[in-house]
Amino acid sequence: MIAPIFESVPPKLYGGTERVVANLCEGLADLDVEVVLFASGDSHARGQLVPVTDQALRLRNPPAQEPNAYHLQLIAKVAEQAAEFDVIHNHHDYWMLPLNRMVDTPILTTLHGRMDVREVQQAFLSYPHGHYVSISDAQRTPIPELNWVKTIYHGLDVRKFKFQEKPGEYLAFLGRISPEKRPDWAIEVAKTAGIPLKIAAKIEGADGQRYYDEKVRPHVDGKWVEYVGEISENEKSEFLGNALALVFPIDWPEPFGLVMIEALACGTPVLARPCGSVSEILENGVTGFTHSKVSVLGKLAKKIPGVSRRGCREWVETRFSLQRMAEEYFHVYRHVAGKRHDSYRHRRNFLHSVERPAHRHL
Repeated sequence: MIAPIFESVPPKLYGGTERVVANLCEGLADLDVEVVLFASGDSHARGQLVPVTDQALRLRNPPAQEPNAYHLQLIAKVAEQAAEFDVIHNHHDYWMLPLNRMVDTPILTTLHGRMDVREVQQAFLSYPHGHYVSISDAQRTPIPELNWVKTIYHGLDVRKFKFQEKPGEYLAFLGRISPEKRPDWAIEVAKTAGIPLKIAAKIEGADGQRYYDEKVRPHVDGKWVEYVGEISENEKSEFLGNALALVFPIDWPEPFGLVMIEALACGTPVLARPCGSVSEILENGVTGFTHSKVSVLGKLAKKIPGVSRRGCREWVETRFSLQRMAEEYFHVYRHVAGKRHDSYRHRRNFLHSVERPAHRHL
């Protein structure tokens, strides 16, 4: 398992991909799959850890002078041990694509980012024979010709999210301060609805700080709009669960949007703009409401008390469980490993069935 090294696995604060990797390690371990995780040294997911750097790059102190050098070290470490594995699962985007031509072990790459950037498309199309998993069908739209093996939605351990039966009295925004996440539109939704908004978000880099200073800070008054900063995993259930609704007013082709199912797991409905994967993850009127116009979302917020919070929780339990995600990946591993030459010998009896078959098959 190759994780990004920007954050630990799981991340100490914000970090969707690293959280998914931690969840997948957990689910695979429950299926008795032996997992070796290549990640930052401060990671503590289930499985054997091969550290690439002592600390994740974003929170590293002092900061790395040349962070890209660690990506090359990661490639070298994986290539050196590649023959020991039945499958290599890459979550580190195009950085690890050269491994497809360096090693004989089958490589599966899950794409966690946007695919509508031309340079990114060219990078992946340079390795057309790789095996790729999308995290939503919408993610595939800009590059349908890539060798997609399957779409596998993210899953999470619902038990780690406390269910809140009673709705709260504020709207929540959780994510990054950035133009594509549009916290300024979340403020507009809250003001239209006449409901206070709490913003828990990461400010990253000079561009993020500039966006916060220009679009968010002028509205922060501590009463109707409150900025609480970046929160930890332990604080997430309380923040999301005590909210009336999560506001997800994105303005980009969101590949998945993990925060949506995290909110639903707490019983909290979602108000979202239907961009990217949103229409695959949510159902209008059942898990909250979706609409492309921010002004309409503000008006729909008044209907949120009519949405079943228990139904939101059950939506995640039946569709986005950790077990379902792990089983689907297990079947893809079997498929990818099975495509190897007949002379290939597995280290373990990897191609056995799991007790509960995935609900979607290859």
